[in-house]
Amino acid sequence: MNRRRGFSLVEIMVVTGIIIVLISLAVPNILRSRVIGMETSALGNLRALNNSCQLYLINMKNYPESMADMSQPKVDPPYIDPELAGGAKQGYSFVYRLVTSDHFTVNANPIGYGLLQGRFFFMDESGLVRVRKGGAAGADDPVLF
Repeated sequence: MNRRRGFSLVEIMVVTGIIIVLISLAVPNILRSRVIGMETSALGNLRALNNSCQLYLINMKNYPESMADMSQPKVDPPYIDPELAGGAKQGYSFVYRLVTSDHFTVNANPIGYGLLQGRFFFMDESGLVRVRKGGAAGADDPVLF
């Protein structure tokens, strides 16, 4: 009896095909989960910025001129962490603008492109977060919350 041990080429191709199908189903979901995580983090950072600006207003009687004004060494203790004060954190770029002494805006723009690009967010001193897909959000966009 001469029996060969091992797998045939057809068996290996079938297993490889099944693995490829499973990977093609899983990868988009994993990438989308990453985008959702970055968006959630950006929304949390926007809330932290709004709270920090409101506290800064209470203590200093005006809104800060930049995000760096809310971090060390300008203030001690800091209102926000140095990474956020630098303008980028966890896949998003944050752009703070003091419009007038009693009005500021913050834009949160995703850094990634293509499949990894999330939504764009906008917030002002009211604390309302506005959202847009595909471009910078502004005061006229729909309110997210």
